[in-house]
Amino acid sequence: MNRESTASLITRQLREGIMYGTLPGGAQLSESALSLEFGVSRGPLREAMQRLVQEGLVRSEPNRGLFVKELDDDEIRDLYAARIAIETAAARMIVRSPSSEPSTVLLEACDAMQRAAESGRLPTLSDADFDFHELLVTMSGSPRLRRMHETLMVETRMCLTALQGTYMDPEEQVAEHRRIAEAIVAADEDALMREIETHMHEALDRLIRQTEHADAGEH
Repeated sequence: MNRESTASLITRQLREGIMYGTLPGGAQLSESALSLEFGVSRGPLREAMQRLVQEGLVRSEPNRGLFVKELDDDEIRDLYAARIAIETAAARMIVRSPSSEPSTVLLEACDAMQRAAESGRLPTLSDADFDFHELLVTMSGSPRLRRMHETLMVETRMCLTALQGTYMDPEEQVAEHRRIAEAIVAADEDALMREIETHMHEALDRLIRQTEHADAGEH
């Protein structure tokens, strides 16, 4: 593998570690330890970590090193504001350039969520939830929206990994997404914007309540 592909591989593995909590918020990233773990020189490792700094997933502290980003309430609110902006923009592009494929694929994603909810497989339901949002943005046909959205979804997964179980009712989780898909099928832009914003604000409220509850439990 050349240096670029090695750096890309390390970036992906570190990103997944951050996303799924193997590298939790606040964890320090040691060049020497990671170099041994991956069996690579520090050159591609530094390149990979610089990419994560640029993505906003890792922060650099002078004279201290690199640390996995931690998301406080204000940053979670900002995260969801950005997601609303990107996903509503993507949804408008789908509705204004109608195609049967996006509608069908999004409804199939809802069906996958429904099967996971009915079987009680909550991790699978969470993955299907993320698939739905990634499909929504991908179907817009905008590479820039997709690139921005990928980083936001890593940060969203960080939140949900740290705070499992923010949905009280898996069936409602499915219903919220199905209403978005059905609004796209109907090409009802007003309903679509309303359903996306309602879904995002309710998800945000659940996360903020959970973080406040977790903070209270620590004291």
